[in-house]
Amino acid sequence: MECLHILTPVKDSIDLTLETIRAIMDSEISVPYRYTVYNDFSTDENTRRLEEASRKYGFRLVNLSDLTDHPSPNYLLVLQTARREALEANAGLLIVESDVVVKKDTLQGLYEGAEERKNCAIAAAVTVDEAGAVNYPYLHVKGKEGTVYAEKKHCSFCCSLLTPEFMKAFDFGQLDPDKNWYDVTISHKAIECGFQNYVFANLPVWHRPHGSRPWKQLKYKNPLKYYWLKYTKGLDKI
Repeated sequence: MECLHILTPVKDSIDLTLETIRAIMDSEISVPYRYTVYNDFSTDENTRRLEEASRKYGFRLVNLSDLTDHPSPNYLLVLQTARREALEANAGLLIVESDVVVKKDTLQGLYEGAEERKNCAIAAAVTVDEAGAVNYPYLHVKGKEGTVYAEKKHCSFCCSLLTPEFMKAFDFGQLDPDKNWYDVTISHKAIECGFQNYVFANLPVWHRPHGSRPWKQLKYKNPLKYYWLKYTKGLDKI
């Protein structure tokens, strides 16, 4: 990897997103990087706030309304666009979702960790709550805090780096356009392609689960309504 392309997809939830942005821009990174926020049809007011933040902090803002009229979520378009640009620059693609706050050393740590493991496809930071306890979607990592280990199942894209070597091996054009989210599929494809995914339980990031998609809180508060919406509205296809 010659550099990092860092990205955050966002639809509204601007206050949380601004925390994500500030933490990334305040990171201690020695490797060259470019940071892009993909605005996935936020409201006019929230788009204005993102444009103001872009001028203030100096990140690149891409309004997906300029690229497509497909309704949100447009995660597939984001992944395909970002993969193409990353490969052109021989860059690692580092996804930081808009409900995550990184530490100063997170991004550099993931870069170095991926570089040290030549068969690495995905280097994922473990997620924790405000008190520092491992939380969703990495509850299965409890007991492995402070370690780096090969993940046999899948990594979440809460805060994950995809290496150029893996992205060259797997064309995101093969992803199912009927799905909404792709971390499970891409994690499994990495293993199929002969790579290994790693969870960095020594690089915790603060995660507010589903902060960017509040309706998903129903999964815990009102599971019957969540699954009714999921299946009748075709939402949250993984």
